[in-house]
Amino acid sequence: MEMSLLSIVLLGIVEGLTEFLPVSSTGHLILAGEVMRVPQGTETFDIVIQLGAILAVVVLYRERFAAVLAGLARRDPASIRFTRNVLVGFLPSAVIGAVAYGAIKAMLNTPIIVAVALILGGIAILVIERLVRNPTCDSVEGMSLRTSFGIGLIQCLSMIPGVSRSGATIMGALTLGVERRTAAEYSFFLAIPTMLGATTLALWKARHELGDSQAIAIGIGFVVSFIVAMLVIRWFLGVVTKHGFAPFAWYRIIAGTVALMWLLAR
Repeated sequence: MEMSLLSIVLLGIVEGLTEFLPVSSTGHLILAGEVMRVPQGTETFDIVIQLGAILAVVVLYRERFAAVLAGLARRDPASIRFTRNVLVGFLPSAVIGAVAYGAIKAMLNTPIIVAVALILGGIAILVIERLVRNPTCDSVEGMSLRTSFGIGLIQCLSMIPGVSRSGATIMGALTLGVERRTAAEYSFFLAIPTMLGATTLALWKARHELGDSQAIAIGIGFVVSFIVAMLVIRWFLGVVTKHGFAPFAWYRIIAGTVALMWLLAR
């Protein structure tokens, strides 16, 4: 894998912009790679730089995480439930991701899957937004074990490129009675163990293939995605609170349609 500095920076920006939006960061990285004619073999790069965006969550929510850690030390029930719900939501993707790693990586080389998934995912968001009413849960701590595990199962759909990890998590949470802002924040928190696990697995699998140039490329992409994600997260929460997820659904449908037409016409 050899990429130009411009390609590395642009892909880092794409990752930071899209990681927490329900539009599929992996899908956008694949399509952006196709447009920029990035060489094959960037799957590990695409996975690992997502951890840069995840680090933005740790920084922005550092006070909440510190409070949870302090609560765990004194066995505070709310802190225990928070931690339990994040770990239980992570469990399905950890198991399925480890078992199906080869099949998942193979799909990363099929951009037409991304285009179709973007369109179908956009339609699904519009349907769910219209049907879901009267949430029953307004905090991560208040989620039941069944709800967090159910969201974790639904998150596994995001292993299909273009589905969106945050989109699957958020829509799953909405269908299970979680209100919008809490659903979005839970997707942020669930991303930490999920992407840490995915990154560790990807680096381990590619440990014999990574050279100095690949490590430098990953490091640059990591930093760029972190900086951009820091700017995007709070903006996203503001949009969701005021307008819901429909704007992102329409974006998915339009982007997926344009991508599909372009891929078929090549």
